[in-house]
Amino acid sequence: MTSDPAAFAVRQLTVDTESDGQRLDNYLMRCLKGVPKSHVYRIIRSGEVRLNKGRAAAASRVAAGDLVRVPPLRQSLRTEQTTAAVPPREFDILLEDEQLLAIHKPAGLAVHGGSGLSFGVIEQLRHARPQAPFLELVHRLDKETSGVLLLAKKRSALNAVQEQFRARDTGKLYDALVFGHWPPSLKVIDLALHKGLDAVGERHVRVVSADHADGRRAISLVRVAQTAGPATLLEVNLKTGRTHQIRVHLAHHGHPIVGDPKYGDFAQNKALAKAQGFGRMFLHARELSFEHPATAQRIQLVAPLPVPCRELLQQLAGSRPAANR
Repeated sequence: MTSDPAAFAVRQLTVDTESDGQRLDNYLMRCLKGVPKSHVYRIIRSGEVRLNKGRAAAASRVAAGDLVRVPPLRQSLRTEQTTAAVPPREFDILLEDEQLLAIHKPAGLAVHGGSGLSFGVIEQLRHARPQAPFLELVHRLDKETSGVLLLAKKRSALNAVQEQFRARDTGKLYDALVFGHWPPSLKVIDLALHKGLDAVGERHVRVVSADHADGRRAISLVRVAQTAGPATLLEVNLKTGRTHQIRVHLAHHGHPIVGDPKYGDFAQNKALAKAQGFGRMFLHARELSFEHPATAQRIQLVAPLPVPCRELLQQLAGSRPAANR
């Protein structure tokens, strides 16, 4: 084990200009590489982390010049172990310039480590690009979802695009294959969602009444794109970006997404996997549009439907060619 006395001492970090406006938890996770995410949250909750000599919440925003007190942490060994365990990886690039990086995320890979996962897309990219001074997720996709994932290479770009997400100035289109025949007249789903934990302590989202104290309004616009035998391919336009929004909205109306391991029809998923060899969730982030933070140009990113999804559509539709969406 590498012994580093500084790892066991109280540290005072001064927030740099690139970190201005970042959440405290994200700032610490970037500075304390190798420290488990759960431990970062624990020292924040306990008050051991101080922001300008005062207690602060994980969601507090830091500003350039702020002082952040970090308690003693045994970090050096964990950093070595964690770095060695993260395989560097590049992904199919949809856009890259000095401000942004957009990739086609594959299904089955989390966007970041945590909750029992040692690494995700962001850790693999950082390991593949050790020279990159800054690389952060602009938004997130579920582990089981494929498609357009946007990252920022500068703090200013991150803040600018995330503000567009908060203001709902972005366009987000998804392809979702659901069991059954979706009624074409059902085009707008406006149902509040509540995020909590299920019986085994895992994150679970459910539909609640509009006046629920902890509910958050969620709006999905749905269009039937194709009938595929016993299933329906839907185009879903997200007007809000709640956790598991599409999955919960569609399942609530009796048409769960094919292959959804949390909100889906488990018997149908198993039967389909056995008959067709399809082992993922059929939810794909096809398009993302936003205003470029440097040029103000409207950018539209498109990730084609993955081959296994196109092949499943062909099989279910009786081998008729499926659109290369």
